[in-house]
Amino acid sequence: MSIVTKTGDGGLTSLWSGERLRKDDPRVEAYGTIDELSSQLGLARHSVRLPATLDAIDAIQRDLVRVGGELASRGKPFFAPLADSDVEAITAATRSLEERIELKGFVLPGMTQGSAALDVARAVARRAERRVLTLSRDAEVSSPLRVWLNRLSDWLFMLARSEEAAEGKLSFAPVLRSGQADAAAE
Repeated sequence: MSIVTKTGDGGLTSLWSGERLRKDDPRVEAYGTIDELSSQLGLARHSVRLPATLDAIDAIQRDLVRVGGELASRGKPFFAPLADSDVEAITAATRSLEERIELKGFVLPGMTQGSAALDVARAVARRAERRVLTLSRDAEVSSPLRVWLNRLSDWLFMLARSEEAAEGKLSFAPVLRSGQADAAAE
């Protein structure tokens, strides 16, 4: 079977559940951004150094297949939809990293190749969350999916910091204290 079907030449695409939608429909925008995020994580896997980060990327990409399947279907999805237990797992993973890595202020992102790739993935995750929020105005989107996407950007942030901390390259922006801002403005 060819990947070239010509069925999308007129600007329409099919959901996994069979319906045809415009390629700029909010549902297509949402699952397309999830696909972009997974691709960015695929790129990040070739730059990160920690085995735990590679395991995390693998787990996230597998969950993103489920997210994409849920968004690209109306009715029963092909994959098990995300559940509250998935939200609890991603929250616990993030908290575990927070316990090990002390954040002392605003982080300067991208201090290593791996953390830079993860920071780009984090930004795409935030865009994906916005696209899903737009979709949820007119279509049902499960609460676990919405919450999981919100937590995902936090996890990606901490994974990037973990990569930097492992190489001693975690860096923070200087923060002006009250009084310093006035002096800096003079």
